[in-house]
Amino acid sequence: MGCSTLYHLARLGDRDAVLLERNQLTSGTTWHSAAQVRQLRSSRNLTRLIQYSAQLYATLGEETGQQTGWQRTGSLSIATNAERLTHIHRQAALARAYGVAAHAIDAAETQRLWPLMHTGDVIGAVYCPDDGRVNPSDLCMALAKGARAGGARIYEQTPVTGFLRRGSRVVGVRTVHGEVHAENTVICAGLWSRELAAEAGVAVPVQACEHFYLLTQPIDGVDRQLPTLSDHDAHLYIREDVGGLLVGCFEPLGKPIEAQRLGPEFAFALLDEDWDHFEPMLVNAMHRIPALHGARARTLLNGPESFTPDGSFILGESTLPGLYLGCGMNSVGIATAGGAGSALAQWLVDGKAPFHLGEVDPQRFHAVENTLEVLLARAPEVLGKHYEIAYPGRQWRSARNLRKSPVHACLVQGGAHLAQVFGWERAQYFDSDGEPALTFARPPWFDQVAVEVRAAHERAGLIDLSTFGKLRVAGPDAQPFLDRVCANDMCRSPGRVIYTAMLNAGGGYQSDLTALRLSDDEYLLYVGSGAVNRDLAWLRRHAERARVVIEDCTERAAVLGLVGPEAAAIVARLGAGQFNRLAYFTHGEGVIAGVRVRAARLSYVGEAGWELSCAARDAQRLYAALITEGAAPAGTYAMNAMRIEKRFAAMGHELDGDTTPHQAGMGFNVKQDRPFIGSDALARHRERPAATRLVSIVLEDLQAVPLGDEPVYRDAQLIGQVTSAAFGHRIGAPVALAYLECGAAADLEDEQVQLDIAGRMVAGRVRCRAVFDPDGVRMRATG
Repeated sequence: MGCSTLYHLARLGDRDAVLLERNQLTSGTTWHSAAQVRQLRSSRNLTRLIQYSAQLYATLGEETGQQTGWQRTGSLSIATNAERLTHIHRQAALARAYGVAAHAIDAAETQRLWPLMHTGDVIGAVYCPDDGRVNPSDLCMALAKGARAGGARIYEQTPVTGFLRRGSRVVGVRTVHGEVHAENTVICAGLWSRELAAEAGVAVPVQACEHFYLLTQPIDGVDRQLPTLSDHDAHLYIREDVGGLLVGCFEPLGKPIEAQRLGPEFAFALLDEDWDHFEPMLVNAMHRIPALHGARARTLLNGPESFTPDGSFILGESTLPGLYLGCGMNSVGIATAGGAGSALAQWLVDGKAPFHLGEVDPQRFHAVENTLEVLLARAPEVLGKHYEIAYPGRQWRSARNLRKSPVHACLVQGGAHLAQVFGWERAQYFDSDGEPALTFARPPWFDQVAVEVRAAHERAGLIDLSTFGKLRVAGPDAQPFLDRVCANDMCRSPGRVIYTAMLNAGGGYQSDLTALRLSDDEYLLYVGSGAVNRDLAWLRRHAERARVVIEDCTERAAVLGLVGPEAAAIVARLGAGQFNRLAYFTHGEGVIAGVRVRAARLSYVGEAGWELSCAARDAQRLYAALITEGAAPAGTYAMNAMRIEKRFAAMGHELDGDTTPHQAGMGFNVKQDRPFIGSDALARHRERPAATRLVSIVLEDLQAVPLGDEPVYRDAQLIGQVTSAAFGHRIGAPVALAYLECGAAADLEDEQVQLDIAGRMVAGRVRCRAVFDPDGVRMRATG
């Protein structure tokens, strides 16, 4: 990562770039990496990073004279059960949409590609011919050589001991040999990134685990061009190595190792062999490759690799200006390094990400996820989930109950099935009977979610929204400051609710938020549960000399969403009938069941109601009173299904740093007649037609289960991709939101398109407006 970032800085003309290596290049993890380069990832932009890596590794040797060991061998993922087959077929559908060659093949073709493999239990596979592998040390040296040729400098045996600060900004580092002053600093320190970042006061939740692979002596029939074989049901990857086999694993539960145990001099050492731990994986490997029964082992290699709490790596600017991160690679460091280093270098030079990389945002973790206790519990599970089937509804088992909603006890009493988001426990649905059996078919919670939607639609539903971030902005300059960072008009009278975007310099979404103006000089901003760190840092970074105080008050208050046609009668019976007189997008104060409440008249689900805020200490009393009066608890699955029917966009799905409000159909909450961050770029975007447009798609097969990300076709032509999907219980059909090519979207109202769901084409009809109550009559209804 460090050498790639340096190489790309040099390519961009930065001759003042310096790399400081604590030991020698390739030490730590790089030198013993299995060095697979598999291009498909969970999103288009993460895939884009590795597509670039593959292109770079194939040509870098010719450019620098230092060969990388690149071999285009392809990769082969096999399935031995129906759910795994669905999983890899979903991956193949995504791969084709992202421009990665992927072919679904049968067991006979699998046997032809890998003659030594036992295929008696194989029911299908996916072959990606353009994947490959490199020699990790040679690659690192080629990147270093290219960087030096471009004027960059590398200092080995130069450990960093601290950071230089000017105010909140990092302006350089201290080393054992002296200080280095720099405009920007990047931590690409692998296993040691957490400890190093802590010296700057930045949380980087990275934890090492032991990672095993077996190297054998040469085996007859092993060909150098065999594709890398992935038998994920058996937790294995297998490839050729010097005429023998490399047999690696991501076993169901890994073994963590603390960085302190490795010691400051750990560089080219390995960890102790552990044949007892590896033996179950070896048994699996001998089943898959019978030739291993008579093979001789060269070594069982055990080296440390670093993992994050959510299994995605860390790339981008930290909470401190001038300090960037490229670490926590979760065993995809070699594959990702080329593209990630290029993206990071462009970020440093341009001052902004080259494209949206929210999945790997360093600010996506809460501080509670960075304790050693949590990391030692979670990292082994992260390693074990590396090859798990990515079922919808899959949850972490370890390091739970880190943060609890003020009404957590009420949720548990109601039988909530909980999911973890930003450390919080959030209710997905209720009346849960233990852990559900996960599947790609209609899920076990389907009927319960229908019950919760029906309650919100016909009577009253109660949704805990307390985990949403709450940021207070106050001071004499609060309104002009927010007018500068927000796209909507923030100069509204106290008592108004304002739905707005914060945009980046390119006109894409930085955040999507709701603001309550409390007084002339005070606002309360509601942001996404996982967006607090990012939005707080963004606001503070742009406050400059503004006379404002910006603080996170998330944990002080609870928020309950009360929605449905009977919501008005419930609040009236509880003594707050005045809330029924609030106009849409206004707020007011009152008392419900003895609890002081602020009610904001708005809806995220398309049903009339309020978001009721109160002090955290009073939340259980308020929740209990609303339930007693007839409100039924509803979870995030019901809320999400209803917001999709309403075509309400969500950050991380329909909205991201590459998407403008006009693409998302959100131009109504942009006030373009004044300057704000992103306004110039937005004006340029408006001068030319948008490339894509957000639409709704209602599927004709009522049993289909779209999950999101499915490619969309018309007449066998790829025209877009799904961003969110769920069963629309109010319309009685599966519904998806998707971005379609603009020319197509304009012509497609009520036209038929097809979603590729795990290789099966499912027909649907396009709607250019919300599929439920498109005029918003229900959610504006008064009591």
